[in-house]
Amino acid sequence: MYTSDDEKRLYAQAKQLLEHDTGNAADTVVKLREAIIYADWKYYVQSAPMLADVEYDGLFKKLKDLEKEHPGLVTDDSPTQRVAYGLSERFPAVSHLVPMLSLDNTYNAGDLTDWDRRCRELAGVEQVTYCVEPKYDGASVSVIYEDDKLVRGATRGDGVMGEEVTVNVKQIKAIPLSAPLHKYGIKQLEIRGEIVIHKKVFEEYNRQRMANGLEPLANPRNAASGTLRILDPSEVRKRGLNAILYSISHHTLLPGAAEPDVLNTHRGSLQWLYDMGFPAPAREMKVCTSIEEVIKYCIEFEERRDDLPFEVDGLVIKVNDMALQEKMGMTSHHPRWAVAYKFKARQATSKLRRVEFQVGRVGSVTPVAKIDPVPIGGVTVTSISLFNEDVIREKDLRIGDTVLVERAGDVIPYIVKPLAELRTGDEEPIVFPTHCPACGSLLERQQEEAAWRCINATCPVQVTERIKHFASKDAMDIRSLGESNVQKFHDSGLLPDIPGIYNIDWQGVKALGGFGEKSVTNLQQAIEQSKKQPLNRVIYGLGIRYVGETTAKTLAAAVGHIRDLYEWDKERLCTLQDVGPKVATSVADFFARPENKHMIDMLDAAGVNLVNEHKGQQAAEGALTGKTFLFTGTLSHLKRSDAEALVEERGGTILGSVSSKLNFLVVGEDAGSKLDKAKKLGSVNILTEQEFMTMVGI
Repeated sequence: MYTSDDEKRLYAQAKQLLEHDTGNAADTVVKLREAIIYADWKYYVQSAPMLADVEYDGLFKKLKDLEKEHPGLVTDDSPTQRVAYGLSERFPAVSHLVPMLSLDNTYNAGDLTDWDRRCRELAGVEQVTYCVEPKYDGASVSVIYEDDKLVRGATRGDGVMGEEVTVNVKQIKAIPLSAPLHKYGIKQLEIRGEIVIHKKVFEEYNRQRMANGLEPLANPRNAASGTLRILDPSEVRKRGLNAILYSISHHTLLPGAAEPDVLNTHRGSLQWLYDMGFPAPAREMKVCTSIEEVIKYCIEFEERRDDLPFEVDGLVIKVNDMALQEKMGMTSHHPRWAVAYKFKARQATSKLRRVEFQVGRVGSVTPVAKIDPVPIGGVTVTSISLFNEDVIREKDLRIGDTVLVERAGDVIPYIVKPLAELRTGDEEPIVFPTHCPACGSLLERQQEEAAWRCINATCPVQVTERIKHFASKDAMDIRSLGESNVQKFHDSGLLPDIPGIYNIDWQGVKALGGFGEKSVTNLQQAIEQSKKQPLNRVIYGLGIRYVGETTAKTLAAAVGHIRDLYEWDKERLCTLQDVGPKVATSVADFFARPENKHMIDMLDAAGVNLVNEHKGQQAAEGALTGKTFLFTGTLSHLKRSDAEALVEERGGTILGSVSSKLNFLVVGEDAGSKLDKAKKLGSVNILTEQEFMTMVGI
């Protein structure tokens, strides 16, 4: 973008402008803009600041003041135009010009070798040249330039539609407000990238939060994603976001213009972007002529991953030749010409300071380790589940231990082991409580279980957790009655139990403060509407152990009224689809308890629907009759509940787990153990979301 002579000139120009103007307002404004844009490029793209903060601020203030005095000199791409007023509404949804697909993942050299073989077969060539670049751990974004100006920024969303965040994207100084695309015959350009936060900026921000008594943000990715959705652009500006733009996804030419040769290869296109001043990873990219060279580079890079200023969780390997990319195409989920090589789980050491014991919805007591905050792969870890007493005993964990912490799959943190050799003798054993930490009741542990449980049905923590579950989106879907309101109402004596939802003292709610007429009316309407929910949602909302949404549907379909389940013993329950002895025992025990029958009587009296109106009706016949389905991972186009409804409308059945009875597993993003189990069985047909949508005709 700049020659060495340009850089010397602009540096001198910046210094001179700090001392005096040129004498001509229009000329001074132009020179100030040039100097500020150059300073932004040096700081955000080159990571080599050329001005002190006070000097930069001085230049910016001069430009702002001059534009205020001479409004006719203001242009859309002036650095001052990044600053904007707060937004008054949520971000509108916009369509991407080209879908933003996910990447397929690999974890070892064998996976890469297999992928290379498939690439060569698809491309019809003996050898493929690849580009390898860091996989930045941030928030995906798409930016569009038209007629040389930045006109839109959007989040990834579901890959097809994203949220328009143009105003906030303009606060990121690494992203140019304009670019000389017309010189290359480009009319419109869509670029994909990642919004990131410098490690040091993130650490400092977390230090400030903790100093103010706030919890540290979990990781730079969540911080970047959350910042993009802040309604106050000035706050976005303060967060110091950065960007890496790593691919051109779409472009159109000016009339009569020829295709620029630089766009024939991925490497050439990124160098072109970088030379124009875009924050492209041209310097971090390596071109490899064989998969063996790729593997060697991946191994070498992983050892120095921490040297980069931003968090990376792997490398992305792409076919360099754009014509081959076009030929190889893509699936509904990912491009065939690119793959992510994920790094191994990250580890760190920390001090185990204490263990807290948390009571869950069904009374299970879970030990949670509280450790000194430690960053692991971009996440600041402070709490780690220890699952149960047996894990503590098996690992021989003690208060005061130095422990080795790992993030499994760069997601879930767990303690690998204590470093016993570092013990000083001051460590203390972890004593598991004999009584419930919430209500003081004696804990019980069944012989076949690992968890200790509080069986007191009136335990305050269990009560609030059950109410939260009952009101949740997948159960009764009582909007406005979120977790914080449940806790507040319960603590105030306004919401003693689940049936109490339908007998709330509204004058008492208004007296709490923070609840105006409109918010109270909205909550009243949501509660009233919940009475009409189908029986399966009620059963799921009751929070019976081992009963998920699918099993709740099975139970609801088998009876005419919920009270019919009072008469079902374990043997009869086991005759139902996907209900085994453990689930049957839990269901039978639940409906045998007098307090649960009393709760159902109170729900009935409140007018909650407890009837299966479709009992006795023949199941829908359709294209999927006799077929069983299960969904795993995050779907991009459909809600899970909507996808399951599509199956049932066509006569199919939803199962709750992978077994020999399963015909189809529909896989979304971040599929986990269900996919692995289905592959091992070999008899399960594995579908992408797009393949499923084609199957059901949408």
